[in-house]
Amino acid sequence: MASVAEQLASNISFSAFRNATELKKRIWFTLLALLVYRLGTYLPLPGINIDTLRQIFEQNQSGIIGIFNMFAGGAVGRMAILSLGIMPYITSSIIIQLVVPVVPRLNYLKKEGGEQGRRQINQYTRYGTVFLATIQAWGIAVGLEGASGVVIDPGLFFKISAVITLVGGTIFLMWLGEQITSRGLGNGISLLIFAGIIAELPAALFGTLQLGRQGALSGALIIGLVFLVIIILTFVVFMERAQRRLIVQYPKRQVGNKMFGGDNSHLPLKLNTAGVIPPIFASSLLLMPITIANFSTGEGQGWLNTITAMLGRGQTLYMLLYAGLIIFFCYFYTAIVFNPSDTADNLKKQGGFIPGIRPGEKTAEYIDFILSRLTVVGATYLVLVCLLPEFLISRYSVPFYFGGTSILIIVNVAMDTMTQFQGYLFAHQYEGLLKKSRLASRRRS
Repeated sequence: MASVAEQLASNISFSAFRNATELKKRIWFTLLALLVYRLGTYLPLPGINIDTLRQIFEQNQSGIIGIFNMFAGGAVGRMAILSLGIMPYITSSIIIQLVVPVVPRLNYLKKEGGEQGRRQINQYTRYGTVFLATIQAWGIAVGLEGASGVVIDPGLFFKISAVITLVGGTIFLMWLGEQITSRGLGNGISLLIFAGIIAELPAALFGTLQLGRQGALSGALIIGLVFLVIIILTFVVFMERAQRRLIVQYPKRQVGNKMFGGDNSHLPLKLNTAGVIPPIFASSLLLMPITIANFSTGEGQGWLNTITAMLGRGQTLYMLLYAGLIIFFCYFYTAIVFNPSDTADNLKKQGGFIPGIRPGEKTAEYIDFILSRLTVVGATYLVLVCLLPEFLISRYSVPFYFGGTSILIIVNVAMDTMTQFQGYLFAHQYEGLLKKSRLASRRRS
């Protein structure tokens, strides 16, 4: 017999969406918020010569600047007030998540603090966002002054105004993302990154078609790229939905003359438990030398410039370090977010057990063993997805717009958003069923 959720899912139709007033309000709010975000990516930073900046960007957009520009929705190429994007907040969130299990007070706030503890941790994340955004904004300001002709009136006043403007843009995006989460479809921060990446897709497709029209790319290569993108997206969707389900049994209990329990359930373990965090954190660490190099403006830092050149996109050292960091953070982040001992203790308290495995420590060891094997496959999958576009771009000059991290973000955000969308429709239909049952009971009475 189909479950209630399956019955509701089979009854979803356009009429159900048309009657879901609350869902439509959330969709409109999300679209308006994303529109505001896109408008902010076109407001230039004060004191910048846009024409000179555009010329410099066109010469360097295939390098590290292009990566920043992609995540910022094209704002870096226009040096807009939202050029920093939401990445400082993402980096701060990752750092806080990694630090929480290590710092006793933060660990206490997470486990025992409840809602108040969660708010306190979020506040620390915001403080970290401001700190990281200030450092990055100062590096951008110094780097812009180091580029000839970009800054109209260089000096301390420009640096201070640029830092305040860029940090303010990041704080605004952080607030906007939280509003989308609470009043929109949810996943506000992820939707901002998603919108920034998708917004640049038409220009990338147009540029690829222009190369084909000019003869720089053959028609067969363009068609091959289209099929390759479809294959990669399909592969990512399959891997992101893949799970290893451990069977959990609950013993029967007799209460009075009735028997309770005896049901079977499952413990789902995702193949990619770490999600998109390892590529993002690996990219952040690899971009750190570039940020530091901006402070020196290319003068008197020969060793730093050498390291920066070796870590350029497509270089052998870059590829090896990128793969190694992804694998490391897959294991590290999985160990942080999933504790087999806590899971085993919870199963033991609820009376559940894995068939053939003793409850308690043996269950924790078994779950850890399975999770370690899954992480091997998940880390290999992330390395393949992230390095394949880099290899095509560096070795064959293929205009592959999406990097591996971008593909992972697009797929994960799209699936999460659809889940949220279906959740609101389920809630609306469930409320409708309750109203109908109440009316029917009143008519019978």
